[in-house]
Order: sequence, then C-alpha cells, then structure tokens
Amino acid sequence: MSGGDIAGLIAAGVFAFLVLLLAVPIFKLGRVLDEVRTSIRSLSDGATPLMDEVTATVSTTNQQLKKVDGISSNVSDASANISALSSLLAATVGSPLIKVAAFSYGVRTALSARKKPVTGRRSR
Repeated sequence: MSGGDIAGLIAAGVFAFLVLLLAVPIFKLGRVLDEVRTSIRSLSDGATPLMDEVTATVSTTNQQLKKVDGISSNVSDASANISALSSLLAATVGSPLIKVAAFSYGVRTALSARKKPVTGRRSR
C-alpha cells in the first residue's frame, strides 16, 4: 500500500463518517415530515364537519334575518300609518280645537273685563 492508497482510504472513511452524520438529521427530518402529514390529515378530517356546521349555521342565520327583515318592514309600514293618522287627527281636530280655545279665551277675557270696575278714571 502506498501513501496515495492510505490517503484514499482515509478520505473514504471521512466521507462515510460525514454521510452517517448527515443521515441522522435527514432521517429525523423524514419522521418530522411524517408527523406533519399526519397532523394535516387530522386537521383536514376535523375541518370538513366544522365547515359543514358553519354552512348550516350561516344558512339558518340568513333565514332568520329574512324573517327579521319582514318584521322590520311591517313595523316601518305601521309607523308610517300611525304618523299619517296622527297628522290627520291633528289637522282635523287640532285646528278647530285651537279656534275654540282662542274663542273661549277671548270670551273669558271680555267677560272678566266687563265685570271689573274701571279704576283710575276720574268721575265728574
């Protein structure tokens, strides 16, 4: 064996040692990737029923919102009708009532002024 052969054997041994050192992390990385794959699969299996439940909940919520929209529309119509009724009542009853109140106030004022003796005037 010559010096070149010995150097080649040493280089081959060092190379084999480096391959073994690199094989361990690569093997561990493979196990980590297997665990990641298992975790993703379990998440996917759990997410499918969850998405179905969310879809059903959103559908039910939309139905309830349609009902609430109908109720609020009816309340809005009733509010408009009540407003129109109160305006009509105010126009029909309010104006004559104000006139009657003003007339009665004028009559009361005239009668009270008539009953009081006039003071401050000189009598002749």
